[in-house]
Amino acid sequence: MVTFSLCMIVKNEEAVLDRCLASIADLMDEIIIVDTGSTDRTKEIAGHYTDRIYDFPWQNDFSAARNFSFSKATMDYIYTADADEVLDHENHQRFIYLKKSLIPEIEIVQMKYITSEEFNTVMNIRNEYRPKLYKRLRQFRWIDPIHETVQTQPLIFDSDIEILHLPQSVHSRRDFDLFLRAFGDGRPISDKLHTMYARELFISGTDEDFLQAQPVFMQTIRTSGEDNSAQNNSNGRLPEAVCILCRCMRIQNKTADFFKYALRSMTYYPCSEICCELGQYFYDNGDPEEAIRWYYCAAYETSGILNVRTNGNLPLQALSRCYEQLAQSSCDSPETCLHLAEKYRAEALSWEMPDDSDM
Repeated sequence: MVTFSLCMIVKNEEAVLDRCLASIADLMDEIIIVDTGSTDRTKEIAGHYTDRIYDFPWQNDFSAARNFSFSKATMDYIYTADADEVLDHENHQRFIYLKKSLIPEIEIVQMKYITSEEFNTVMNIRNEYRPKLYKRLRQFRWIDPIHETVQTQPLIFDSDIEILHLPQSVHSRRDFDLFLRAFGDGRPISDKLHTMYARELFISGTDEDFLQAQPVFMQTIRTSGEDNSAQNNSNGRLPEAVCILCRCMRIQNKTADFFKYALRSMTYYPCSEICCELGQYFYDNGDPEEAIRWYYCAAYETSGILNVRTNGNLPLQALSRCYEQLAQSSCDSPETCLHLAEKYRAEALSWEMPDDSDM
C-alpha cells in the first residue's frame, strides 16, 4: 500500500487545526506542519499529532511556504490540507479506499472542494476539483511506438472524495493585500494569478478594492500593446482588465472612459459582467427601461468570464428592481410590471451556482 505525507502551512489556527487533524491524521504516514509565525496555541495543538513541526518566516508568499513543506516530505505521495478543511466520515472511508487501491501510475489525485456561498470569494461552481494529492517523485516515461516522446503531462485521477472547506471568516482582505504586493514587486505574474485577481474582485471586492486594483489592470492594457488579434482579445488578460476598468470608471463617474471600456469589451468578447455594468449605469441614471435591456442580455444572452453570478441571480435581481421602479413611475401597465418583477425575483431566488459537472 502506498504511503502519504500530510504537508500543511499554518498560522494562528488554534480554532480549527484540531478539527482538521482529527479528521485526517490516521490516514497519514507522516505529518509535517510548517508554522509561519503563530502567536497562539497552533504549534501546541499540532504537537498532539506530530513532532515534525518547522518554523518558516512568512515571506508574503504561500508558494514559498508550501514548497518548504513539500521539501520535508519522505513518503510516496504528498497530501496538502489547509487548517479550515475537514474530512467527514463518508469521505474518510473513501480516502481509505483510495489509499488501498491507488496505482503508482497516478501522479495527481483531484478531490472536490466544497465551500459554502457565505465564504466563497473565488469559486464559480458549487464544488470544484482541486489537486490535493501529489506523487512525491516522478518517473518520466517514453510514449508512442514511433516519433516517441516523453510524457510530460501528469496522469491525473478525479476521485469522489469531497473536502469540506469550513473557514471562520472570508479571506478576501488578506488576498487583495497579497495581490497588490505580488503585482507591485516587479516579478512575472502568471495568467492564472491575473485571472484570480480579477475574479476575486468581481465576486467579493468592494469599490475600494476595485480602485486600488485600477493601476494593475491599466498596466495590463498598456503592456498588451492594444493588440487587436483575436487570440489576444478573446482569451488573454485583456478582456479581464477591461471588465475591471469598466467598473472602476463607473464607480468614479467617469462616463466617457466607462463607455470606452464597455464598448471595447464588445469587440473582444461580449460578456455578462459588462452587460451588468451597463445595466447598473442606466439604472443609477434614472433609466430603468434601458437598464432592463442590458440586464436581460446579461441573464439570457451572454455568459460571464469572471463571475458566473453576472449571468444568473445578479441580473435577475436587478430586473426585478427595474420593473418595480417602472410600476411606480412610467409603466403603461403597472400590473404587468409588478408581475414581471415577481417573475424575475422568483427566478433569482431559485437560481443555483452550477455544479462542476455542468461546466
